[in-house]
Amino acid sequence: MSLLKSLRVRASQGSQYVADLRSAVPRGFRGLPVISDASCASECRACAEVCPTRAIALSPVTLDLGRCVFCNECVQVCPQEKIAFSANPRMGGGTREQLLVRQEAEEVMKVRASATFSKLFGRSLKLRQVSAGGCNACELELNALANVNFDLQRFGIEWVASPRHADALVLSGPITVAMANAVQLAWDAMPEPRFLAVVGACAISGGLYEHAQSVERGFLGHVGPALYVPGCPPHPLTFANAILDLLGVA
Repeated sequence: MSLLKSLRVRASQGSQYVADLRSAVPRGFRGLPVISDASCASECRACAEVCPTRAIALSPVTLDLGRCVFCNECVQVCPQEKIAFSANPRMGGGTREQLLVRQEAEEVMKVRASATFSKLFGRSLKLRQVSAGGCNACELELNALANVNFDLQRFGIEWVASPRHADALVLSGPITVAMANAVQLAWDAMPEPRFLAVVGACAISGGLYEHAQSVERGFLGHVGPALYVPGCPPHPLTFANAILDLLGVA
């Protein structure tokens, strides 16, 4: 009886393996926002005022994905339906400027491929992940990249246990005072060449904890990220597409 039940469950789930990470679009996912050309009501500031991380600027309406926690509050309060979230998971950027979504922007966000990174890491890239005070949501999504569903290792990209074996530091969390020294130690232990990827709103901007007394973000003042992966938390496909774009993988 238990075997039959297991077979029914397996049949109902279907195939969970994502064959093509580059074209997959997750169902029910709140991804890349779209800002319409609809006119805002006079003096309306509802979306900006309700945003918990000050991610929205007005005139013109601009949404900073580095701050956005994808809470959907802006969508619910806007009478003109100015902002909508699509299911598109491709939201990475090589600079903070690339994370700004503007009105009537038609181009799909895509990290610009680096010829240098492609030459150095295109066939083998080792990642060391450090949670610098995160809630574990980003960390869970990053861990999922190594499972059979996403299988990022098919591209020669894998997680390693020691920063001494890593080519890139993948940082999540707002960087708390308790973790600031650990982040620096991990970075210092990595051999050259190396680069930094920041994942999630907390790591990119501080998110909801930007002005918290227990946060110390000085590390990012002298180590500039090469890759920004927004989300709260980011979908595994968001990180996968961002890193593959950076490496110039088709």
